[in-house]
Amino acid sequence: MGNEPSCEQAVRVSNPGGASPYVFTCDHASNHMPPEIGTLGLSEEDFQRHIAWDPGALPVATMLAQALDATLIESCVSRLAIDCNRPLDAHNLIPEVSETTAVPGNEGLTAEQRQARIDLAWRPFHNTIAATIEERLAAGRETRLVSVHSYTPVYFGKQRPWHIGIIHDEDERISAPLLRALNGVAGIKVGANQPYSPADLVYFTLERHARSRGLACAMIEIRNDEIADAAGQRKWAELLGSLLGKIRIGDGIMADRGGINA
Repeated sequence: MGNEPSCEQAVRVSNPGGASPYVFTCDHASNHMPPEIGTLGLSEEDFQRHIAWDPGALPVATMLAQALDATLIESCVSRLAIDCNRPLDAHNLIPEVSETTAVPGNEGLTAEQRQARIDLAWRPFHNTIAATIEERLAAGRETRLVSVHSYTPVYFGKQRPWHIGIIHDEDERISAPLLRALNGVAGIKVGANQPYSPADLVYFTLERHARSRGLACAMIEIRNDEIADAAGQRKWAELLGSLLGKIRIGDGIMADRGGINA
């Protein structure tokens, strides 16, 4: 299963030597299920849904990384096997129900089975992020961590009007200038900590790797109908690449550094 290029391992790093201060993560890049786990009792159609991955997020993250000469770290295992953007004690780390869909293969796991999922995907993903950041910091390189996600237009029957959301906590070095810039673009409805906020426990990767080290960070959430095809993916990657490339950390102002079209 999976529409994205398959990974031989659970995590893939693209452009590890990128010159940009940005490191992008894509926590829910893939709907791939390792053969040893199987289908969890779900259908092929279920694995095309948002419950299995963040559709469109990886192409956007890939174009952003290419445009800005940044490093990209992606998980290559479906969030249904284990959610890499959750702490190990989260109730939905290995979801028995995703939104309203029961996941039979995740019910009643033994401690050994649970640990196997952690060792398969969660630990390699986070170890790779940590090693990448530590190597950069040891070399004295500025590092900013941005995670790229997508979300559904309707959740539990409720419409979500925002085209894009920027998720942040009290560190607003990236989010504040990005929100200001996005709010100045005609035709875009922007959510600040919508449709999620750190209080929803969706900020784990950034808390673990950026906030713990005092690094600037933010989460980008794009409504997945906006990035359902190549044209939409490129549109958002071009816009976000241009805006992210202008953010100067320290004084919050925007300074031209180019973007995808530069």
